[in-house]
Amino acid sequence: MGLQLYDYILSGSAYKARLLMALLGVDYQPVAIDFHPGGEHKKPDFLAINPAGTLPVLVDGDLTLCDSQAILAYLAQKFDPTDTWFPTRDPGVTGRILQWLAFAGRLTDTAGAARLHDMLGRPLNIEKARTNAHMVLRELEAHLTEQGFRGDNFLTGSNPTIADIACFPYTALSPDGGIDHDDYPAIRKWLVAIRRLPGFIEMPGIHRLHDMRDEADA
Repeated sequence: MGLQLYDYILSGSAYKARLLMALLGVDYQPVAIDFHPGGEHKKPDFLAINPAGTLPVLVDGDLTLCDSQAILAYLAQKFDPTDTWFPTRDPGVTGRILQWLAFAGRLTDTAGAARLHDMLGRPLNIEKARTNAHMVLRELEAHLTEQGFRGDNFLTGSNPTIADIACFPYTALSPDGGIDHDDYPAIRKWLVAIRRLPGFIEMPGIHRLHDMRDEADA
């Protein structure tokens, strides 16, 4: 049957897997799940695949992975012949990537949660979520500013890794939750750098590079 991705088009977490597979040129079979309003992810057929009821889910033969960060690591290890998306020969680089994968979870819990509130009506203390999201984004801005001083465009150096793919969606989508990027010039440059990658694909809320040409030129 080949590689299958259980997916929801508006899920930033599922988009991480779609984006990396596009960048790696990996073919897969999408399986659309009616997350909203259908709630299909909480119904018995889906729970038999992933008892946690979360998206995305990657199925490759007998292997089922139900965490977006784990999916990124698996895809990079299996399909990247250059060993650049998730290099494992340098413990320092590997450790930094894993640290950013954990950081991506904080983006999901703050900016991602605010987006779910504003777009899908998820109950939430929205002001607290936005405040916490800005705290997380300020950390990202500080790191990217430092990277820029060294001439590096991405989170762990001059080449993109799964760390960038993990952190990109909910940073780029944060305006959907009322969290703008006005105070984050380094983040805006980094978002453009990701959009410039060969094979980049968009999703609702994340525009193609030519749709934001003024920002790219700046």
